[in-house]
Amino acid sequence: MGGHHHGDVLVDPVRRRRANLILWILLAPIGILAFVATLMLWPQGNVAAGILDNPYGTAEGVELSIGTVTRTVNEPCLSSAGLEDVGGTELLCDISYISPDAGGASFPMEVPPETTQSRPLEQGDRIKYLDLSQTASNTGAPYVFVDFVRSTPLALLGILYAVVVCLVARWRGLRALAGLIGGLTFIVTFMVPALLEGKSPMLVGLTTSTVVMFAALYFAHGFSARTSTALLGTLFGLGVTAAIAVWATDAAALTGATDESAMTLSTVVPNLSLSGLLLCGLLIAGMGVLNDVTITQSSAVWELAEIAPHSTARELFASGMRIGRDHIASTVYTIAFAYAGAALPILVLVSLYNRPLIDTLTTGQMAEEVIRILVGSIGLVLAIPVTTAIAVAAVKATGTGGSKPTAELPKPSGRRALQVESSDLH
Repeated sequence: MGGHHHGDVLVDPVRRRRANLILWILLAPIGILAFVATLMLWPQGNVAAGILDNPYGTAEGVELSIGTVTRTVNEPCLSSAGLEDVGGTELLCDISYISPDAGGASFPMEVPPETTQSRPLEQGDRIKYLDLSQTASNTGAPYVFVDFVRSTPLALLGILYAVVVCLVARWRGLRALAGLIGGLTFIVTFMVPALLEGKSPMLVGLTTSTVVMFAALYFAHGFSARTSTALLGTLFGLGVTAAIAVWATDAAALTGATDESAMTLSTVVPNLSLSGLLLCGLLIAGMGVLNDVTITQSSAVWELAEIAPHSTARELFASGMRIGRDHIASTVYTIAFAYAGAALPILVLVSLYNRPLIDTLTTGQMAEEVIRILVGSIGLVLAIPVTTAIAVAAVKATGTGGSKPTAELPKPSGRRALQVESSDLH
């Protein structure tokens, strides 16, 4: 089902322009409000950078260096030289020999057991370590393992991702990547500093998600009635998500102070609302899934109209919702599994406690994850019928259809329906 059929659907240029005008009349006030809100909430630079010390910062005489592992062997522990275990044998540890990037002879370094149990150091690994050999007070190990250097694999994976997207989606994939970079840039330059300055997290979250959706959808998919329809459905879903999230966080008494990062924020940025930060995170997490669902649903309605251009609005809506229901079924458990995967360490940890399951699920940290799943899913589910209805109205307003249908809409199965090509958006 390619884009060459679009001329058959949009048969009346005058009505097509009228449909686009109606959609823009609905979208323009929202876009203007988002623009004004951006100007009003734009950070003033009142929060100085570097409030927290560099986690890799070093004291005088201590140097953070990078080296390459040449080999790892099981030898007597450097930190407990001369000590013996209960059986009278010398204590053994994993000792890695490091070749410094700055030059010089290789040296042995004891690696913490919590690291070697998960990922032993291997030949060729690049690591960061603290060089304490020049400190006068050094009485322990002269070199301390800090972390792995991961820049190369991350860069390679990012390049592979970009290449795959561009090869499969071609020019549209490239534009989508550019939109993603632009959205992330806006989040870093606007949303994060605005939150640090104590601006309303709900307003900041709604403004950020609205601006990003306007820019990303139109940049990636072009200015068309399909894109405008998907954008309207996405904004509706965001509004529903925001309203339910406000109620849920208050009713469930979520504080947002459930981990070490949150506690650090409450100390160094006392004017930052942790519960508000949780709300903002719910909106940002939800907009990507909403965008996926609404753009596919909007495109599906157009493609169905091309197959049976004389179908009635009721028939078109019913067929579109058959696709939408399958999309709901698949996306809802996709969201749940995505959050479950992210929270897997928490799930494993709480399973070890000797307490009822309901008590575990209602703890602050687990309740946050559960509410993320439920709030995001409700917004997603409600956005599908709204997007479908808007798409049907837009399709009919462009001059398609009639009271005497000449072709019956197909009733695709779930998997076949989801194969509707969402890339033909113009």
